Amino acid sequence: MASLSKQIKKSSKLRKKLLATALTLSLVAPVIGPQAIFAQDDQGYTGEEGEATPYSGRGAITTFKIAKAEGQPEIEVATQDRILEIDGKYFRDANGNKRLDGYEDWTKPVSTRVADLISKMSLEQKAGLMYINTHTPEADPSDGKFVTPNNSKIVTDKKLRHVIYRLSQNLGDVANYTNQMQQLAEGLELGIPVVITSNPRNSASTDYTNITNAKDQHTFWPGTLGLAAARDVEAVAEFADIARQEWRAAGIRKVYGYMADVATDPLWARIEETFGEDPKLVGDMNYEIIRGFQTEKLGNDSVAITVKHFPGGGARDDGQDPHFANGSFNIYPTEGSLEKYHIPPFQRAIEAGVASVMPYYAYPSNDSADQGLEPYSETKQFEEVGMTLNKGIIDYLREGLGFKGYINSDSGAVAGSAWGYLVDENGNPIPNVQKVAKALNAGTNIISGGSTPELVIQAVNEGLTDVSKVNESITYTLSEMMTLGLFEDPYVNPSEAIAAANNQENRALAYEAHQKSVVLMRNDKIEDGKKLLPLTNGKLKDVKLYVEGFIGVAPGRNNPNPQKTINEESAKQTAAFNADLKKMLKEKFPNITLVDSVDQATHAYLYIKPTQSNWDNDPRIDVNETTGILELDRIIEIQKAVPTITAVNFTNQWLINELEPNAAALIGTFGTQQEAVFDVITGKFKPAGKLPFAIPASAEAVEKEVGDVPSFAPEEYADFEYVNKNGDKYEYGFGLSYSDGNNGKAVGKPDHAGEKGKK
Repeated sequence: MASLSKQIKKSSKLRKKLLATALTLSLVAPVIGPQAIFAQDDQGYTGEEGEATPYSGRGAITTFKIAKAEGQPEIEVATQDRILEIDGKYFRDANGNKRLDGYEDWTKPVSTRVADLISKMSLEQKAGLMYINTHTPEADPSDGKFVTPNNSKIVTDKKLRHVIYRLSQNLGDVANYTNQMQQLAEGLELGIPVVITSNPRNSASTDYTNITNAKDQHTFWPGTLGLAAARDVEAVAEFADIARQEWRAAGIRKVYGYMADVATDPLWARIEETFGEDPKLVGDMNYEIIRGFQTEKLGNDSVAITVKHFPGGGARDDGQDPHFANGSFNIYPTEGSLEKYHIPPFQRAIEAGVASVMPYYAYPSNDSADQGLEPYSETKQFEEVGMTLNKGIIDYLREGLGFKGYINSDSGAVAGSAWGYLVDENGNPIPNVQKVAKALNAGTNIISGGSTPELVIQAVNEGLTDVSKVNESITYTLSEMMTLGLFEDPYVNPSEAIAAANNQENRALAYEAHQKSVVLMRNDKIEDGKKLLPLTNGKLKDVKLYVEGFIGVAPGRNNPNPQKTINEESAKQTAAFNADLKKMLKEKFPNITLVDSVDQATHAYLYIKPTQSNWDNDPRIDVNETTGILELDRIIEIQKAVPTITAVNFTNQWLINELEPNAAALIGTFGTQQEAVFDVITGKFKPAGKLPFAIPASAEAVEKEVGDVPSFAPEEYADFEYVNKNGDKYEYGFGLSYSDGNNGKAVGKPDHAGEKGKK
């Protein structure tokens, strides 16, 4: 949100505020997997073909398997005597007591099994199931042990059975890691398996799990904005099904995502993770994502989805994010905007049967316009506490929208980011046990970002919450574990994971999605009176092309000298990108004559990748040194010297006032492979993409825009969209084609858009 919220006089509170061969009971030989090189996710450019360590087999474990047969699910264990045979059927002896307990009996309904298991659990064990936290594998697993006594205390000591996995190496290593986690859990009390969870991991990302186009890694797709730009809902269903196969094969059984947030504030750094600004498209995309990952009905082959961030994280104030105190609230200055624009994608997620929902950190501000929800009190529309702690918001999700799954808090939302519930009315810090109790009483079922089950125990013992709340919560999560088949076979085959990663048909579909995501935004006529693009073979004989990229890198969280890091790292990533770009063009497009200087060129191709990170808490959409574009003057100089194709990677609605006017052609990309961009440039693929959001006219337009509505909403500032030098308005859905029949224009403004009129 920009100036509208600034016009509202805010209170001080607002501002302070996972190879074993199938067999019956015989030993399988272990398979050796590679030593993984673990590193935190890189920011910026990491090489067009990626740099994942290839799989060699180190790290595999020995397992024993009963093959799936009619009337018999697959049973797999790491300890042979954990298999029970009873009346010709096989079961997993989860607790190792040599007899079949009710919760181990797959012939019984899940509800019966869960109730039996809960009756056997101590409060300490139950409390452990109430938490999920990041688990990092051993950094240098020379003996193949990714999971060691030193790094697994959250499972062994704290009793957690949900962990978040954030690394991006090859899928064979991921499979061996997840197998080791399951082997660890198998040897613990009750034998409750581990649910491995991850943020989305099939595309490039600035702040979260990040991959490139690499052998043995996940198939590489354009970002969510690119999928939205392609407007191909069926392709998104294909993507989700392919991704599910890869995740399932690697043992990752839950997704922290995707985002159903609607991008209504251009400054918000997390727009990169959304499907853009149209609630209908965001909802349709999420529906297909959920059905693709979870399948039509959650089961053994599914990967469960946690959609986020309810009730919609896009309604920001000046782009500030609630990971930080200055973004701690959601404000809705437009009457009814919550239900009109932000809730519909979550309704579609619920229709798809989404397993869980993650509320955001922020609290709903009472400086909002009337949203038509059940009021908190006679004088207050909302309880101003974070959504995870907010009973009114969670009740609305369950009772108002009919959600039947479970509530998963965001990381730290029941601790240091419990906005609106950090201090009491006298300014005294609220104890963490009270935050936990408030979250449970509000309806939250699993707490993310901590390993403090002792607080749940304390809350129950002190009467702050009832054990029934705990039992209710773990009924949800244990039911999910059993429905996913983890109590029968939590293990995976690393060879199958590698095969899934390298399926060439799937990789071809991913590449086609890259092609479809490219948006042609301008295509001028040049000296011969013909449009610059496409540069077909006939044109290329006369073209000498100069190419250069400008890659921005964000500084990261708590960086003491952010601009110094931006300058240094952007320069490094730019050099790496340019070397790879030229190499790719020489290999894949030999008909293009490349030259080393602008003086030798007849044409130029410039790729601009501005970058901002949510973690540096400095929302900005200027294309300049602050977003890593260190040589804007050079870009403009090249554009003026020769007809220039300028491609801009949009993770945000960048201000392109200085980039656009001097370009001869302008292209929008969204985490798109350069080869796919050149397929469009050379006419191998006709441009099909449409803008997933409008491009703002100026900084002033960003200041005047309304932060809780899409650009095409009747409540939005009338002159928000940028108008290019040819008079085309870069509104939502804009995209050119190579067809002369419609003058090359293709504008996809949705039918549900209204006529704007606000000034």
